[in-house]
Amino acid sequence: MIFPPHCKYVGSATGTPCGKRVYFLSRYLVRETAGGPEVLEVETDPSGAGLMREVLSTRVLAAGDEVCCYPDRVNVHDRAFLVREALRSGYRCTVFFGRDGQTTFVLDPDLSGFLRIHVYDITPPRPHLSATLLDLERTGLFGDLEVVFEHHVRDIREIGADVYPCRAAGFARTLDADPLRPGDRVAGCLTARDLVRECYGEGFTVENICPLEAVTDEPFIARCCRSERAGLGRWNGRFGAVVHWGASPRTIAEAVGDVAAAWRERNGEGSGR
Repeated sequence: MIFPPHCKYVGSATGTPCGKRVYFLSRYLVRETAGGPEVLEVETDPSGAGLMREVLSTRVLAAGDEVCCYPDRVNVHDRAFLVREALRSGYRCTVFFGRDGQTTFVLDPDLSGFLRIHVYDITPPRPHLSATLLDLERTGLFGDLEVVFEHHVRDIREIGADVYPCRAAGFARTLDADPLRPGDRVAGCLTARDLVRECYGEGFTVENICPLEAVTDEPFIARCCRSERAGLGRWNGRFGAVVHWGASPRTIAEAVGDVAAAWRERNGEGSGR
């Protein structure tokens, strides 16, 4: 796959006002031809000076029916999104145009070099970790990390418990507002189990809904209400990061960066499991 690391390396060749010269940062050119757009790789004079540099050679990377132009303006920093859309296009090369007029392209799209991070969360209510990552990803915040997220969001309604953790999720009976009855089956985590034991004693079944307990793949990021578990580490034999139940977007983003850096330092660039 060829996917320029930044749109500043891609020029739009609509004319030759400066002769056979291109902007000094340009490594690629997108040019309109009678047969449609083509993408060129350019080599400039390394000894040149100034903003415009002499072109020593050009190489056509894709042209004609190999190339398509994405119909909508995009966030060029959301690299995982662009590769996915390039794969969906069915073309060997997809040219993208940014919301601020930038141009970039993806040639021979392939996500295998991106690091796959597994996300563990529950719903309802809103799966805070999973939803925040989706919001942040759309901003392009993780573009330079080249990561993709695989979301594992458990719907705790499927448990069919009598009592759930809190009213915020919209359940009829919850630990934070209703007393337990003999024989009640409770959906909760370690904190819920401690609360049940302290307030009602033994004899109640607590179905574990903690996202951290569901971890089966690595690297991962999971949500947990126990602050002492937060940070990088291993869980169920898998490496990843734990963030607190109400972690801020900044904390979540930093956790993703920490996981990616630590995983790659130990295991290389691979795609994870």
